[in-house]
Amino acid sequence: MITEIKNKVLQDLSELIILNTDAILTANQKDLACCSQDDEALYDRLKVNNAKIKGMQLSVLKVKQMSDPEGQVLYSHQKETDLLIENRVVPFGTILIIYESRPDVTIEAAITAFKAGNKILLKGGKEARNSNLVLTNLWQQALEKNGQDKNFVKYLDYDRKQTQELIQSRKTKIDIIIPRGGEQLINSIRENTDIPMIISGRGNNFMYIDESADFDMAIKIILDGKTRISVCNALDKVYIHQSHGVDKLKKLIESLQNKQIEIVADDAIAALDNSIESIKNNEVFYEEFLASKILLAQVDSMEQAIVGINQYSGGHSAVIVTHDKINAQQFQHTVDCAAVYHNASTRYTDGGEFGLGAEIAISTQKLHFRGPVGLNELVTNKWFISGNGNVRG
Repeated sequence: MITEIKNKVLQDLSELIILNTDAILTANQKDLACCSQDDEALYDRLKVNNAKIKGMQLSVLKVKQMSDPEGQVLYSHQKETDLLIENRVVPFGTILIIYESRPDVTIEAAITAFKAGNKILLKGGKEARNSNLVLTNLWQQALEKNGQDKNFVKYLDYDRKQTQELIQSRKTKIDIIIPRGGEQLINSIRENTDIPMIISGRGNNFMYIDESADFDMAIKIILDGKTRISVCNALDKVYIHQSHGVDKLKKLIESLQNKQIEIVADDAIAALDNSIESIKNNEVFYEEFLASKILLAQVDSMEQAIVGINQYSGGHSAVIVTHDKINAQQFQHTVDCAAVYHNASTRYTDGGEFGLGAEIAISTQKLHFRGPVGLNELVTNKWFISGNGNVRG
């Protein structure tokens, strides 16, 4: 599919999203009616409102404006007078996106795969079925309007057994699977297929407040990290250098309590307030909270914080708050995460925020790419050789 047609499909999709706002909201209300609000994170991911719909539209338009990677020449070599060897960018082929609860993935993840030239199979969670079907229908309207096969973007209205059969049987050619969800989903797919995966791993993101940190800045970044609890770039754990005294710790505790954020902490910090739960065992450091909850613990050095982050985090994002540039550089080079921050919130780990237009996933693996996966990461390469009866001899 040539770039002009891709862009026209995306333009039409953006317009259809706005024109069908009421239909999207109505379908989403059906999904929400079956979802318990007791699961705060699930309900937040599932809910679609006017702001989310506008966000979908803007993501489509941003990707439309981005350069099309398909066909770009990566390498060119004139082997002989009439023998040209080129390495060019090509799509993966067919990408299966398996995701849970977030209807906006139907738009925002698929547009990056589409602009890169890939066919897309969408398998959303049953909790978002009504929303996903409406959004996929908009995709297919935009494709047909431009003379394209509507099944270039296809929704798989499958149950768990059918999905397992799909990824086990290889009857349908699938080049890459991208799971968007928790560890249970990812592990289930791993156990049932040998198709390559780009894993959008768990969050469980950490902050280290260094000895030379601006503590007020640290509090500001911590609160921003808990603005939304259902996202993988939320902040869950905070290591605090032990040089920061009781007054600063109490100010942090008060700031968190004012936002109704539950605190679990080491014994020294828990002793400052009766409402704070003490850490019972180190297993809690591995946990991605997906809740209005945060862990606070003191350390005696940056090195101790780095060891803890590399042991417990999901390899997603980590931040150091410090005025010491040497410490910041050491932290960023040593912490084994896809995104490492100095004096900024982990909430920026997002394809749109990084200038990618949108993302299909935030990869926490090191092959084939790490961090927000956008247009230029949803492609592979292929060698094109043109000759005139050339033989090697």
